[in-house]
Amino acid sequence: MNPTIMMIFGNPKAGTPLMIAAPTLAIDFPLKILVSQDETGDVWVSYNSVEYLRYRHNIPEDLTKNIAGVAVIAQSVAK
Repeated sequence: MNPTIMMIFGNPKAGTPLMIAAPTLAIDFPLKILVSQDETGDVWVSYNSVEYLRYRHNIPEDLTKNIAGVAVIAQSVAK
């Protein structure tokens, strides 16, 4: 298996209102970012975007700010 790291993180104060508004979101919590290296040495950062989660679980737009940090964290990992 190539080098792989799974980062798992969450915040109950941010996530609980989301799960109250969209209970199916619990299947995707805690938030995760996968960092993996392929056979050629390229490193890949994968995660479910806020837009994807919003569409998948019909999250109210005003609550998406609660999980917007996932993109910031993924971008910082990718640097």
